[in-house]
Amino acid sequence: MYATKGILKLFLAALIGIVSSANANAQYVGINDSIAKYRMGKLIVKANPGDQVQVEQLRHEFWFGCAIANSMADGSMKESDLVQYKEKFLQNFNSAVTENAVKWPSMEREKGKVNYAIVDGILKWTEENNIPLRAHNLFWGVPKWVQPWVKNLSNDELRQTLQHRAETVTAHYKGRFAEYDLNNEMIHGNIYEDRLGPDITKDMATWAHNGDPDAKLYLNDYDVLTGVMLPQYMAHIRKLLAQGVPIAGIGAQGHLHAETFDRKALMDALDSLAIFKLPIRITEFNVPGQRSKYYLERMTTMTAAEEEVKARELVDYYRICFAHPAVEGIIMWGFWAGANWIPVSSMYNRDWSLTPTANAYRDLIFKEWWTNTSGIAGSDGTFTTTGYYGIYKVTVNGVSKEVELDSNRGKAELIF
Repeated sequence: MYATKGILKLFLAALIGIVSSANANAQYVGINDSIAKYRMGKLIVKANPGDQVQVEQLRHEFWFGCAIANSMADGSMKESDLVQYKEKFLQNFNSAVTENAVKWPSMEREKGKVNYAIVDGILKWTEENNIPLRAHNLFWGVPKWVQPWVKNLSNDELRQTLQHRAETVTAHYKGRFAEYDLNNEMIHGNIYEDRLGPDITKDMATWAHNGDPDAKLYLNDYDVLTGVMLPQYMAHIRKLLAQGVPIAGIGAQGHLHAETFDRKALMDALDSLAIFKLPIRITEFNVPGQRSKYYLERMTTMTAAEEEVKARELVDYYRICFAHPAVEGIIMWGFWAGANWIPVSSMYNRDWSLTPTANAYRDLIFKEWWTNTSGIAGSDGTFTTTGYYGIYKVTVNGVSKEVELDSNRGKAELIF
């Protein structure tokens, strides 16, 4: 009797565990099929019958990026940390954004004293390493982030100064930034619209294009992927599009959750934003996020169990975004605890030791979502495989060539 009861308890516990696990992973139903559908294409190699073919992925098309701190280029980072910072960045990321360097207060804290040096240093390094760089941001109209001298300008002076800022920055960096955040977080405050009227955003875009006609101008805002501010952001985007503002893409910040995030809210938000048929970038990702106890209480350590939760949350967030066809990249907002506004959200501790999240991230990006394969060309000399969109090195009989497998075409062919 007692043995039977014990077995029954074990069975019920196991069943509950299975159900709980299924519920926790409900967002994965079909998710791998979506990843294969939207993130993989066909690579065709033409060689001689029987040739040995080696296919090695070199980089992803999808942006797996991170913010670059000012300290990387302003001389304030210790040399030993700087070496590690650059090395680890290149090992983990294929794209970047300026965390603070392009922000107007950073570049021109005092009127007329414009400092290009930090931006120049970051951009020089990213260009040398083939890292596309986002410029964050041309403007930020939330009043508390606007310099006092800008607030003190008359309306006419303000308009002229905004035009000068937009035209000179984009002209100075013409063709070098992959994209710009035009005016940051407008649904949370916009002193420029309050003072100069509803057409100022379109004017900003026009001025930016005066300096660089090819500049890609993104929106960027927060609390959208949680669903909290999604209706306001949708209305804002509709308004700007109706005005004819040339929006190149939608930025949605990824750090307004707590220790965990709402899977359904994230998926619903991405589906909603996708109706605009514009590229979506997850622009500022941290886990744990801004509503977590770690940020609110300025906690700097985690237990082993909390580290495992952090790693799981990152993987789940990345899976959902990678599986969505409208998303073109995810940009972390810091990867090292020595230069990250939420230190415990880092992949590397202050002493550069790895966290479980770093291992989980690397396993996901460079193992699960990475294509390395080989085979023999068939009787017609053809070797065909599927792979994640990106750049590949293909080697046949000791001869190597590079080829891009891109999502626009869905396939690539290489002839030896």
